[in-house]
Amino acid sequence: MFTISKSIKNKSFKLGAALLIVSVLQGCAAVAVVAITTSASMATDRRSIGNQIDDQSIEIEAYNEITKNKSLNDNTNLHIISVNGSVLLIGQAPNTYLRDQAIKIINNIDGVVRIHNQIRIGNLTSITTQTNDVWLTSKVKSALFSSDEVNGNTIKVITENAEVFLMGLVTKKEADIAINITRNISGVSRVFKAFEYL
Repeated sequence: MFTISKSIKNKSFKLGAALLIVSVLQGCAAVAVVAITTSASMATDRRSIGNQIDDQSIEIEAYNEITKNKSLNDNTNLHIISVNGSVLLIGQAPNTYLRDQAIKIINNIDGVVRIHNQIRIGNLTSITTQTNDVWLTSKVKSALFSSDEVNGNTIKVITENAEVFLMGLVTKKEADIAINITRNISGVSRVFKAFEYL
């Protein structure tokens, strides 16, 4: 059985806490859910501990840089998720200029190898929509954890305006199963896959 050293546990806890603080400062409920579960799932993640730490560093730096940009901070609702340097950028921006500014910021962060740009041009989502997104994320995660054919710990689930985004290191078969499970959950309007295949 795989065991985690005390130093790695402490590092995992500190990183999880840091992400939670950043997410609360950003006012992002969906990221808060991810941050809370991050330290608990580090041991079962298929990425190396080093890659997990790199991804968390990318996310923290991205949020810091976007926060420093007043136009982006005041007028957009953006979420950044990194898996092995592959960054999913989701949310809303009022125009293409601000969307492109956000992409440029992410592109300049060390360790980013690819960007999945899924920023929608339009109005920011309401608190009601954000709350529903958190609920949908929990429903998808529960369904994945309940499946005997896929390991729910290896898949990140992010929901934005009823669109569900799936990330992680998976086999093609696991990806197909996860997508099929997610598509059949009530309330999900679209499924977007940003998997890295084993």
